[in-house]
Amino acid sequence: MKPLIELHPRLRALAALLLLSGLAWPLASALAGPGHDHEEPAASLPGQGPQRQADGAVFLPKPAQRQMGLRTQPVHMAALPRSVELNARVVLDPNAGGRVQAMAAGRLVAGPQGLPSLGQAVQKGQILAWLEPATGALERASQAAQLAELKAAAELAQKRLKRLRELADTVPRKEIEALEAEAQSLQSRGLALSGGLQAREALRAPASGVIASANAYAGQVVEARELLFEVLDPQRLRIEALAFDAALAADVAGATLALGGQRLALDFVGAGLSLREQALPLVFKPRAGESAPPLLLGQTLKLWVQTRSQVQGLALPAAALLRNPANQAMVWVKTAPERFEPRVVQVQALDGASVAVTAGLRDGDRVVSEAAGLLNQIR
Repeated sequence: MKPLIELHPRLRALAALLLLSGLAWPLASALAGPGHDHEEPAASLPGQGPQRQADGAVFLPKPAQRQMGLRTQPVHMAALPRSVELNARVVLDPNAGGRVQAMAAGRLVAGPQGLPSLGQAVQKGQILAWLEPATGALERASQAAQLAELKAAAELAQKRLKRLRELADTVPRKEIEALEAEAQSLQSRGLALSGGLQAREALRAPASGVIASANAYAGQVVEARELLFEVLDPQRLRIEALAFDAALAADVAGATLALGGQRLALDFVGAGLSLREQALPLVFKPRAGESAPPLLLGQTLKLWVQTRSQVQGLALPAAALLRNPANQAMVWVKTAPERFEPRVVQVQALDGASVAVTAGLRDGDRVVSEAAGLLNQIR
């Protein structure tokens, strides 16, 4: 029986080729190695991994929370002190340290124990160095000539005194006493002048402590009032801050210093009565019993001064505070076991390690306090 439609030989060859291509494609797909197939990847199921949702919230499974070290804490409304952030620096306590300066120009000579080095402990009154006064050749010659005259006059007075004592029966007693006084005066003047030619000044430690700075070398020629050593007690340093609001001095309740992850409570010592750089200096000292972190003389710091006035807010760690793409302050709030929502907040500084949220949160909200930065990076 003949087929109903006879195809041209070329058409039959093309049909056979298409048939073979259709059979080969599934086989090639089945034999292709991993990474060489062109199929679309399967969409991830909700809750399968950390992901940012359409409303801006983040879905974070429990295993991922533990891996990131994420921690939350509830916040509660309370009356918190208003705080002001000031620039401060470490200064010397005038009663627990001091400076050693040269009284006159001269040359330095090592003390009995040598020149002290940085960090060396010294006691009050300890000789740190000797200062030999600098005198010119003409001045030394003049002093030597004057000393020779005094010695000659003293010898002559001693000879006259000896003769008068031999004639004590005929010479009035008052003349002998006057000559004795004159001879003793000439001798004392000669000793003083001789000591002035060879004298050297002792540079002593003004207080007990450690050497904070040393600018002295053996044989060094120094000028008058040149600073050679600074001695301080590292446990009795003070913090000086500059306040541009003079009314702040009457409202200070305390201060807090954050340094190296530690917080140091400070007591208010007093305020100046004259402006410095158009600001009022405020002086604080570490509170008794506080373990102070290591401070360096002249070190610049950030200081948070707590005032007596208060504000209603919710305290939370400063590490929980982030910035959104609009540069607004925000925090992450846990609304479900695996759901976190961003909240824009208004904050005020408390003590450097904590902030007070005045708007944007409710009492009892659980805020991410640790690993908030990692949570913010999930896309």
